[in-house]
Amino acid sequence: MDKKASRIRRARKTRAKIADLNKVRLCVFRSNNHIYAQVISAEGDKVLAQASTVEAEVIAEVKHGNTVAAATAVGKRIAEKAKAAGIESVAFDRSGFQYHGRVKALAEAARENGLSF
Repeated sequence: MDKKASRIRRARKTRAKIADLNKVRLCVFRSNNHIYAQVISAEGDKVLAQASTVEAEVIAEVKHGNTVAAATAVGKRIAEKAKAAGIESVAFDRSGFQYHGRVKALAEAARENGLSF
């Protein structure tokens, strides 16, 4: 089993547990160049808020999209957008990525800005 298949297997297990909880989830995707975050409804059919390092506001803050500073900026924006949409509590879906580095920075920034999970 290769690295990507292992990550997808871990992501599937996490999503199954979150579906049992029936909670809104904060889904994170990390590529080599950018990081993306989405708040997805409990049913899984609607994206309620989204933020990424390809947005103009985030690009103005940070030079590169593949740094911890960029992930922190995305975490702050996703928390602000989620709160504007009336969402206070989410389940954190790290999409099979290790809770370390950019994924951890995004999660901590979202927590510091008022999102609880």
